[in-house]
Amino acid sequence: MTQAPKADSAAVTSTDSDPSTPPRPTPIRGYFERPLFDAEAIRGLQRVGVIDVGSNSVRMVVFDGAARSPAYFYNEKLLCGLGRGLAETGLLNPEGRVRALNAINRFSILAEEMDLTSLTMVATAAVREATDGEAFKTEVEMATGIEMRIIDGEEEARLSAQGVLLGWPGARGLVCDIGGSSMELGEVADNTVGRRATSPLGPFRLQQIKGGKKGLKNHIRETLTELRDKVGGDHKALYLVGGSWRALARLDMERRGYPLTVLHEYEMTPKSIRKTIDWLQDQDLSKLRNRTGTSAERMSLVPLATVVLRQLLHVFRPKRVYVSSYGIREGILFEQMPDDLRACDPLIEASRHLEEASARTPGFGRKLFDFLMPLYRNAPPDRMRLIRAACLLHDVNWRAHPDYRSESCFDTATRANLGGMDHKSRVYLGLALMNRYKNPGSNSRLTPLLSLLDPEDIRHANMLGRAMRFGAMLSVKGPNAAAEMRYYPKKEVLELILDPDRQALFGEVAQQRFSALAKSLGVSTKLRVARTAKLEVAKAELANGEAAKVETSS
Repeated sequence: MTQAPKADSAAVTSTDSDPSTPPRPTPIRGYFERPLFDAEAIRGLQRVGVIDVGSNSVRMVVFDGAARSPAYFYNEKLLCGLGRGLAETGLLNPEGRVRALNAINRFSILAEEMDLTSLTMVATAAVREATDGEAFKTEVEMATGIEMRIIDGEEEARLSAQGVLLGWPGARGLVCDIGGSSMELGEVADNTVGRRATSPLGPFRLQQIKGGKKGLKNHIRETLTELRDKVGGDHKALYLVGGSWRALARLDMERRGYPLTVLHEYEMTPKSIRKTIDWLQDQDLSKLRNRTGTSAERMSLVPLATVVLRQLLHVFRPKRVYVSSYGIREGILFEQMPDDLRACDPLIEASRHLEEASARTPGFGRKLFDFLMPLYRNAPPDRMRLIRAACLLHDVNWRAHPDYRSESCFDTATRANLGGMDHKSRVYLGLALMNRYKNPGSNSRLTPLLSLLDPEDIRHANMLGRAMRFGAMLSVKGPNAAAEMRYYPKKEVLELILDPDRQALFGEVAQQRFSALAKSLGVSTKLRVARTAKLEVAKAELANGEAAKVETSS
């Protein structure tokens, strides 16, 4: 399947023996029919589309490539409010239904133009619960030729939890996905989804609860207590999925003056969340909406979402709370991945993809990493993966203007779609890449972000940047083609062993950068030329009465 055919041109199947019944187009099928990544050679060429028909929004996302951390080739949503009023009427919102159909029609044409490998459309709470949900499904399929899969609450919970795992392989705890008409919970650990449950705790439903604030609070607490019995109550981490949670997290950033407004993997404490909820009571939400770039429709649901979250913290008592920008759409992509791809590190896969697409010499990053390894033999695994990612990314911003190249590197690390990396790791990686080009000084516009790191992390990042700065320029073929580096921390010596045929590569600039690296390590330098087996060199050395090794210290 590569396109979304229209009803007047699609292959059709008869839905009735009566010839007067109009034929219905054969729906295009997505991940429920076949895995995507059967052929290794085409993994990097796939464009996978997902249309998510939710209770509040309708969105189409197209993932570019099948890497473990894919880029968003296309991402568009419309807040249709399909589930608004559903609790009262039992029907989809009439205006929302028209808007959603128009949006899906637009998406189907875009999908046809993009020549997608796969296009999956799922509908969640509003469509599955409305009495006219099946009629809407038929209307959409007739108009677009795309199959609409109406999934139940537990399947929605599973896919949302898988979305968290796509960008967060080490996630362990409880995923909570809040939509307009429902809220799902899913347990994650060891890169798999465990127990899961669904509930009617979406803001549209909660608007109909009687009994005022007390009645609403009691209803939410009772529902959450029942959910705890289904998914367990011993989860130390809570992962929040959904637009209302993201809006609340953005408000938490605003209250705290947090310097990095990337929502994915933003960490909050229960105490901070409660402070933000209390703080919101005295704020003008319209002004906050403008300051944080939150839509009016989304901001209108935040007050109810805060009531749910406060009770969620009370019932489940997590120690840590994280925000995930990945959810059901990413979960559908994760569904299609074979186990070997799921097991890959999303940060490293994304970095490899960026190097392949943007670096001057793809593959150089691995050589640079090998050259620098003597400096990091005792580095812990979490630090080692950041070093590996930095080496892969060290040259992807080379096209930027030299005056802004270092800042461009910092922005790539801190703001790009790189999964599997918390905020501290983003800043550490950004600072290292920045120092790969130059020392940013103390008055950079990015300096406030350094508050997320402790002084030792800053020192390590600066040192990594200087190490990459030296290694990247030593030889076009890779630094190991020119020299070998050895590090003796107890002796406080950094040694460079030059290839005898490439000594000239160690020119004045290289010498300066090598010295700067040693200074950042707080050690002295040692330089020698490697032994050579060439007879003429050996004869020349003997004739001159010289030793085979030349050492200099500085």
